[in-house]
Amino acid sequence: MQFEVWAPQAEQVALHCDGAARAMRPDADRVGWWTAEADAQDGTRYGFALDGGPVLPDPRSRRQPEGPDGPSAVVDQGRYAWQHDWAGRDLAGAVLYELHVGTYTREGTLDAAAARLGHLAALGITHVELMPLCPVPGRHGWGYDGVSLWAVHEPYGGPEALKRFVDAAHGLGLGVVLDVVHNHLGPSGNYLPAFAPYFTDTHHTPWGSAVNLDAPGSDETRAYLLGSALAWLRDYRLDGLRLDAVHELHDWRALPFLEELSAAVDGLAEQLGRPLFLIGESDLGDPRVVTPRCEGGLGLQAQWNDDVHHAVHAAVTGEHSGYYADFAREPLAAVAKTLTHGFFHDGTYSSFRGRRHGRPLDRARTPAHRLLAYTQTHDQVGNRAQGDRLAATVSPGLLACAATLVLTSPFTPMLFMGEEWAASTPWQYFTDHTDPDLAEAVRQGRRREFAAHGWAEEDIPDPQDPATRERSCLDWAEAETGDHARVLAWYRELIALRHARSDLQDADLASVKVAHDEQARWIAYRRGDLRVAVNLSARPVTIPLGRPVLGVLAAWEPVRVPSAGGELVVPGESCAVVVAP
Repeated sequence: MQFEVWAPQAEQVALHCDGAARAMRPDADRVGWWTAEADAQDGTRYGFALDGGPVLPDPRSRRQPEGPDGPSAVVDQGRYAWQHDWAGRDLAGAVLYELHVGTYTREGTLDAAAARLGHLAALGITHVELMPLCPVPGRHGWGYDGVSLWAVHEPYGGPEALKRFVDAAHGLGLGVVLDVVHNHLGPSGNYLPAFAPYFTDTHHTPWGSAVNLDAPGSDETRAYLLGSALAWLRDYRLDGLRLDAVHELHDWRALPFLEELSAAVDGLAEQLGRPLFLIGESDLGDPRVVTPRCEGGLGLQAQWNDDVHHAVHAAVTGEHSGYYADFAREPLAAVAKTLTHGFFHDGTYSSFRGRRHGRPLDRARTPAHRLLAYTQTHDQVGNRAQGDRLAATVSPGLLACAATLVLTSPFTPMLFMGEEWAASTPWQYFTDHTDPDLAEAVRQGRRREFAAHGWAEEDIPDPQDPATRERSCLDWAEAETGDHARVLAWYRELIALRHARSDLQDADLASVKVAHDEQARWIAYRRGDLRVAVNLSARPVTIPLGRPVLGVLAAWEPVRVPSAGGELVVPGESCAVVVAP
């Protein structure tokens, strides 16, 4: 077997394979690359030593059986016998479900999560979006401190478990999307700088030096990230990737990395004969992220749209601090704008940023399914001081209203695990750093962050306390009881309606017509022959629809149609979808 590594600054490199060391030779065709041959098979341990230094894991390691600091292991990707053929599942018409393997079940493994996939199929989900799976220190963490960008976290089950999970999902008709982090690596177990200039001080990010996308040596760094992305899609039969915080990919080259990645993924899709897609998390408010490359864009198929979340959250909760401030001034107007224009900040002034932000979306050329909408995500829940979900703040009726605004919107909806039954469990920030100094720094940093907003130190969960992760695990027993069961039934009803009615799958933003009353706290909008009516006030309201109501398709509480004049009486904190062509 041939081993290779990029180490342009080293004068000598040794391969340590299965306990034996051998010198590597420079590759005559690739500057900075070293190669060597050795007998190896699936599971063989190996690593590289640079200039007589310690043995380090392979930057392209497919498996880290002893964690980020241990030796790498060879993975035979052809060893797994796939059970299900899979033609792929595109993003248009999708309903996504964000899932964290470590807290979706108390076991916290991919196999345990796979055993719960039937719930998602019955719910009407089309794609599972897994939070990052790359190795992190210890056993449990969010995954955004990952290293070894080609490997699967061993406590989750490693590479074979991911293949079993994807295989099981495909057997149920579910696509699988993986959240990947290209904008930084974790602070522990990141050995890339020892090998080569994978990072640069030309740019800086919230995590330190930026990943090197445009400085000297950036060709190989980009190839590293491209290779990792394609390997996930090819070797694990994934359907798409979610790219974390693409606004922190600092890149001034004429061919942006995201455009290069988009082209490479499209090429792989053509080669494999099945659809593949990229979803960006972007704070730029820039339509070019999801504009096709042939039209001058970066070519991603979709992006998360926090503007929808902020507008809906401000409307149902009344929160007005931080980035909610602009949305909370006239919250229903903010919801109306996002429903019809996609971005709320499209060149408007953002008080949170202290400047204008974003640019308008071309509604004639951008289908709405390119924007993901949601009421909760790991960020919007876990980055709150106590990780409290929306269910901890508002009534089941308002939860139903929020779900309706997303699931009947023109956007691609996404759920965060447990929201479909109004889970009572929080989802808090937790880590398992093995370096005691780093663990204490994270603990104190979290406390300082929220102390600045008036929180007492003892009220902030300790990220390093195993109980913090335990509290964050879903309680599956509550899903079929009381208000939890009622909310779950509502989600099922709305998702089934979305799949059944082409009106709700229409991605034309310009066709969405909205009316609202800020004081009375109601909003109604047209989706083809359907009308969606949402009452956020505690009292019943009469909502003029402008068309006779021919039938009620779904209602959280019974609604009344007092006359043939196109009015609908909606109880307090309730919502309905009616036919009114």
